[in-house]
Amino acid sequence: MMAIAAVWIGVLLVGGGFLLDRTLTRMIESNFDDQLEYLLNSMIVVSEIGPDGEVYFNRPLGEPRFLEPNSGLYWQISGQGQEDTPSYSLEAKPSRSLWDTPLKLRENHFDTDPHFYDSNQFKDEPLRIVERSVILPDSETRWTFAVASAREELDYQTTRIHSILLWSFAALGLGLMAMAMLQSWYGLSPLRRVRAAIQSMRSKGSNRIEEPLPLEVEPLVEEINALLAHTEKQAEEARTHAGNLAHALKTPLTVLTNAATARDPQLADLVFRETKTMQRHVEHHLARARAVGRRASGHSYAEVWPSAESVLRAVTRIYEHTRFDLDGNKQAAVSIERQDLDEILGNLIENAAKYGGGSVFATIDAEPGSEQCVIWVEDDGTGIPEKERTRIFDRGARLDTGKPGTGLGLAIVRDVAEIYGGSVDLGESEDLGGLLVRLSLPRAG
Repeated sequence: MMAIAAVWIGVLLVGGGFLLDRTLTRMIESNFDDQLEYLLNSMIVVSEIGPDGEVYFNRPLGEPRFLEPNSGLYWQISGQGQEDTPSYSLEAKPSRSLWDTPLKLRENHFDTDPHFYDSNQFKDEPLRIVERSVILPDSETRWTFAVASAREELDYQTTRIHSILLWSFAALGLGLMAMAMLQSWYGLSPLRRVRAAIQSMRSKGSNRIEEPLPLEVEPLVEEINALLAHTEKQAEEARTHAGNLAHALKTPLTVLTNAATARDPQLADLVFRETKTMQRHVEHHLARARAVGRRASGHSYAEVWPSAESVLRAVTRIYEHTRFDLDGNKQAAVSIERQDLDEILGNLIENAAKYGGGSVFATIDAEPGSEQCVIWVEDDGTGIPEKERTRIFDRGARLDTGKPGTGLGLAIVRDVAEIYGGSVDLGESEDLGGLLVRLSLPRAG
């Protein structure tokens, strides 16, 4: 921040100083030129043509420096005759201050307006010259009137302006840099307090930043507290899952250990049954762990229609004699990872095909007015009694044990949907007469 401030302050001060220097220098030069032009016009006003054809002043000039040799202020009048003009002397007429050295003018042109330029004719005295061409009454000669002044005062004022601007802008730049540094230090002080609060939280074992902080950093503190709460929730979920899995595996392992110790003749059947139970628990907790991990990786997005079509293509190969219909909003999208959406829809559609009577109907965004995207999966089977609809979501719960399965499908669907902020409800299909599964998932923003 301070480096950027220094660059911009430098650019603005250099640019502003250059423009101000040019403006003031032009003003000084313009004022200097105006004085020279005034003296030039004063000469022209009092000039007349004498009997011998030369220019003379009908009254003395009011500037005494014209009479003092090498005074630094000079005038000169020179003429250029016309072709039909009688020959007479048109030599340059200088002021007494020039003594015996005439000015070298640019007389190869005719200027009706004042013409300003610099001259280095005198080695140690740079000049500023203004000249103007005039044809006086009763004369056909083009007279060139010129006034020259030493640039010493002009150059001194210009140098003085340069010096004042340089030191003033240098002091201004240092002051602005000091203010920028002070502003940065003071403005970032809340972040130092946040860092101190985080260090204190880490050393004292607190899980929140509770110190009152300025309004500018409150959003940051809120996000940090939200992140801490999220991390704490994930850690608690991980501990809960690990405890649930350990508890779920403890009983089968105990049964197997006791049977092996007692040399039970039905050990093979026990091993098969209990390992299937352990497999169900492991698959269930792995599905939850995958969903939680993907949810924490960032904002999720998935289009529902391509996912449903992909699931239907896979399930159709297994249940070739089942009729599958898909309808609804093809542009619907939800805030869930595509893998988890495929797993949810796969479980629901496969269950509908497995336990239905041969027809499965899926409707995407079935309730377009709701805040969440609602997906209906219906079948024409016998359905599930209302009193059993809550128990069916338990791990390993199965109403029809005559068909293969682990009893984890709806449990996984419910857990994964809830992880993403969704829900699953069961009802009765009005069109097909079987089970209606109502899946609600958050819409993608």
